Amino acid sequence: MKHEFINLICNLAFFASIITIAESCGKDEDNNINNNTKANTFTDTRDGNIYKTVKIGDQVWIAENLRYLPIVVGPEIGSVTEAYFYVYGYDGTTVTDAKGQANYIAYGVLYNWSAAKVACPAGWHLPSDAEWEQLLMYLGDDAGCKLKEKGTMLWCSPNTGATNETGYQARPGGHRYIDGNFYDVGVIGYWWSATETEADTAWSRYITCIYCNLIEAIDREDLGFSVRCVKDN
Repeated sequence: MKHEFINLICNLAFFASIITIAESCGKDEDNNINNNTKANTFTDTRDGNIYKTVKIGDQVWIAENLRYLPIVVGPEIGSVTEAYFYVYGYDGTTVTDAKGQANYIAYGVLYNWSAAKVACPAGWHLPSDAEWEQLLMYLGDDAGCKLKEKGTMLWCSPNTGATNETGYQARPGGHRYIDGNFYDVGVIGYWWSATETEADTAWSRYITCIYCNLIEAIDREDLGFSVRCVKDN
C-alpha cells in the first residue's frame, strides 16, 4: 500500500497543526498563484460553496477539492454501487457536524467512485482519464509540483518541489480505505477519474509530498478519494 511507505517521512507536528490553520484554509492565497495565472470564482448553487477556478491550457478546473456533501457516513461503510460521501476523520451521519470538521474545511470531501460520478455541479464534470492525461501532457513530467500548494502547513514536509505555478492548489486529502479507516491526509492527494477500467475499478491520479509526479493508478471503486471538476466544453 502506497501510504505505508510515505507515512514514515511525515512529522507528527504536521497533524497537530490542522486544527490551528483550519479557519484560514478557505482564504485566498494569492502568493501561491503565478502572476500569469488568473483565478476566477464559481458558486455552487446547490450549497453556496464558492470555489476558485483556473484555466490550464485549454481546460478550466475548479482549483479546490470539491466540498459538496449531501449526506455523510463513517469510513466503515463502503460500496462499489451505492454513492457514499466521507469527511476525513469523521465517523457519523450528521452533515452539519461533518462540515464543521477541520479536515472538511481544509481538504474537502472524500467520495467513492459512484458518488464522484454525480458530485460535480451542472456545467462541470468529473474528468476522464484522458482529460487528466491532457493536463499532464500540458504541464510535463513535473506536473505534480506545478499543481501542489506550496509550503508544509497542509502538506507534510518536505513537500518537494511544490510551486503551485498553475494556481491549481492541489491539497492532500488522503483517502478512505477498504478496511474502514482513513489514511494519508496531508501526505497524499488522490483524485478520481470518470474512466472505469473493468468491473469495480477505475483510473485515478495521485500526488505525494515527496515527488513531483502526477501518478496514474487503478483503484477499487469503494475507496474514498477527493474530486476535482473540469468545466464542460
